Amino acid sequence: MDLKIFTSTIAQIAEEKGISSKKVLETIETALAAAYKKEYGERGQIIKAKLNSKTGKAEFWQVKLVVDKKMIYSDEELEKLKEKKTKEEGPEEEKKIRFNPERHIILEDAKKIKSDIKLEEELNLPLESKEDYGRIAAQTAKQVILQKIREAEREAILDEYKSKEGEVISGVVQRIEGSNVFLNIGKTLGILPREEQIPREFYKPGQRLKVYILKIEETSRGPIIFLSRAFPKLISKLFELEVPEISSGQVVIKAIAREPGSRSKIAVASTEEGIDPIGAAVGQKGTRVLVITNELEGEKIDIIEWEEEPEKFIANALSPANVLEVSIEEKNKALVIVPEDQLSLAIGKDGQNVRLAAKLTGWKIDVRSPESEKDKEDEKEIKKQDKKQDKKEKVKKEVKTNKKSKAQSAKSKTV
Repeated sequence: MDLKIFTSTIAQIAEEKGISSKKVLETIETALAAAYKKEYGERGQIIKAKLNSKTGKAEFWQVKLVVDKKMIYSDEELEKLKEKKTKEEGPEEEKKIRFNPERHIILEDAKKIKSDIKLEEELNLPLESKEDYGRIAAQTAKQVILQKIREAEREAILDEYKSKEGEVISGVVQRIEGSNVFLNIGKTLGILPREEQIPREFYKPGQRLKVYILKIEETSRGPIIFLSRAFPKLISKLFELEVPEISSGQVVIKAIAREPGSRSKIAVASTEEGIDPIGAAVGQKGTRVLVITNELEGEKIDIIEWEEEPEKFIANALSPANVLEVSIEEKNKALVIVPEDQLSLAIGKDGQNVRLAAKLTGWKIDVRSPESEKDKEDEKEIKKQDKKQDKKEKVKKEVKTNKKSKAQSAKSKTV
């Protein structure tokens, strides 16, 4: 065996498949053991191999488990076990083992080979090295190598992308199947399902996109990587990429509200004095936020300053509208008064601005103008007066009724 060719082949396979050279070597050793067993071994044997990468020679050994007679089913116990299974009484948990001379060895016999061996340890019995293998054994080795390489490749992909879960990566649209879009994200394909796509966004093969790694699911056919363009955290991750102050922690994104493809609101705060969180996020002449807006196909992004006080935070959240007053009410409700000419701006098209502000702050927001609020107060006062008047009328009616009944009672007594 040419060791230089052998070593370079292992390195090439490892690089192509994205797995370690050690894993490739283990795969070859497993394949050699399988070929040895197929050609020279017996049924039930456990054979292992060790390949010396320096000399190119392989060592083989058979593995046997050390047991004693108490751990083994007797002939009578085996007969009873067969009868139970024949009667379909259900499988009983096997606390003992069925002795197989190819897989097990009695403790007394094992001590003759290795004096310090203990019960339930494995005994390695060296086998004669072989270099000639038939066609069937070679085919078995090939199948084992392909299977193990595939398994190792799946594990490597799973480990790599599991660590990237919750991150943003760049991908290229590979193909579109129905409503699902498949992106090449490096070593594998990720799936962008319809519900995670930006509404009215069109995709075409070869298109490069930034996507959020939503979750990874392990299946029998390999890991499935679910991607998202609609998830709110995509916004914060894109800002981390574009804004150094956010990636370094000098500015933090405290809350996000998003309607994908249309509009988003983010609340930012500074952790250091002298840093303007809004200015840092927007960038000089809006360059930083413009990059993100372009990446999201023109989605508008409102950047507001986060505040501890709910009144101030709610007022900021309704930007770009000017707020006159914020009143906190019961059951997580807030009444916001804005100028008459700012009412439509505060509410937004189809109520979008106030809806996003409510999502961002976590408060139910009722927006009104001073005039409408005054009308409402007047209406309350009228209702209040009406109630008082009704009460007075009710009292008068009751007094009149009482007088009438007393007069009737006195008349009956006179008669």
